[in-house]
This record gives sequence, C-alpha cells and structure tokens, in this order.
Amino acid sequence: MKLSPEELERYARHIVLADVGGAGQQKLKQARVLVVGAGGLGSPVMQYLAAAGVGTIGVVDPDTVSLSNLQRQTIHDSDNCGEPKVESAKAAITRLNPHVSVEIWPVRLNSENGAELIVQYDLVADGSDNFDTRYLVADLCEQFEKTLVTAAVGQFDASITTLKPHLHDAAGKAFPRYRDVFPQKPPDGMLPTCEEAGILGALTGVIGSMQALEIVKEIVGFGESLAGRLLLYDAKSARFQEITYARSAS
Repeated sequence: MKLSPEELERYARHIVLADVGGAGQQKLKQARVLVVGAGGLGSPVMQYLAAAGVGTIGVVDPDTVSLSNLQRQTIHDSDNCGEPKVESAKAAITRLNPHVSVEIWPVRLNSENGAELIVQYDLVADGSDNFDTRYLVADLCEQFEKTLVTAAVGQFDASITTLKPHLHDAAGKAFPRYRDVFPQKPPDGMLPTCEEAGILGALTGVIGSMQALEIVKEIVGFGESLAGRLLLYDAKSARFQEITYARSAS
C-alpha cells in the first residue's frame, strides 16, 4: 500500500527510524487492529495507533459516555456525554488522522459475537474491565491465531503482556497462553470494581500507551516482544517488575 505525499509528511519521524522506515509504515497502514473497550486503556491505545497510521481500527464497546469517564477516558470529552463510546471514539480518531478507517461495534463482546469480530482483524488490544471478557478474548485470539496485547489496571498498579501462543520463539518453543500466567478466573465479586475502588486516571494513559507501542512493535517487527513476560507497574513507587512465564505442558 503506497503512502500518499501527505502521509509521507505525517509519518516522517517514523520513516527516518531505521527500525520502521517506509516498509514498516506501509505495514502499519495495512494492519487491522481490534480494540476491545473504548475506556481508560482503549483511549490511548486508539489515539496512538491512529497517530501511528494503523490503517483500520475496530472498536467494540456497548456503553455510552458518562461524566465520570472523563477523568481517564481521554478520547471522549464533555460534549460526548450520553453518546455511544464507539461513535465518540470514531469521531475523535477521524479528527486525529483522516487516513485511518474506523469500524465500530456498539455491542458487548461475548461468546456469541466474539469469534465473528476477532476473526476480521490481525491483532487485538484488550482494554476491557472484567475477567469474563479478558479470558474470552484470550481464548478466541488463541483459537483464531491472533496476537493479543492485554493489560489490566488497579487503583495504582497495572500489568501488561503480549500473547501469541500460535507462534514459536527462537528456540522453537510455543509462546505461552493467557491461562499459563492466569490459570483461573477470580470468583465474581472477589475484586472491587473501578466504581467501588477508584482508579488513578493517568495510570490508564501510561499502560494504554504501552499497549499501543507493543502493538506497533508486533506489526512492524522490531524490538523484543512481551510474549512470555508479564510487566507489572507500581505507580506509587514508579517501579516496574518483570515476571517471566512459560507454556505449560498441558
């Protein structure tokens, strides 16, 4: 896919990077990425993927924008309150980069529609806020061989990893699955919701931006993947910790 003169200027700072270049920017333009959740994590994911020139961004979210969202969901603004989040996100992405195609799905991703949605995209970024969706997305991405960058945030802490169990590392070993690092879903009600516990808004910006970066790395093919590495972030102490995990025998 050729880049137009306007795109060449827009992405000039990417193109001069030896690890991206014109070929890498064309890969970004060809890519189709599904973002699950247009909230705190999904906002920076969509904004930075759009700015990077990802050709098609799919957005799935059933909710409408509320005033309490705006402390962290930066893709929306005050005028969007009451609108479907996918509509608000599409308008913001189009303003940011008209070269990006946005496909919206104003539904909750579930076992009935999940396969139909995920199979249409090359990669998935999961910014959902519940364990049912996280496990379902991970299982579907494994089934349909889609690379997944998944993240979760708490009050002042967060985690992020990349999953591509359909691929193999340099030693020929299959990359691990979501259930290799999180074997069992916590019981319902065990952990407080965002509404109950609260969340530091800027934290979602930090981790969502990291998700976008990992997606870009996977598309272009540079750097070291987070596959097999769970990165933990403590916002209070500004410290990162890395936990490695491997494919189980089962």
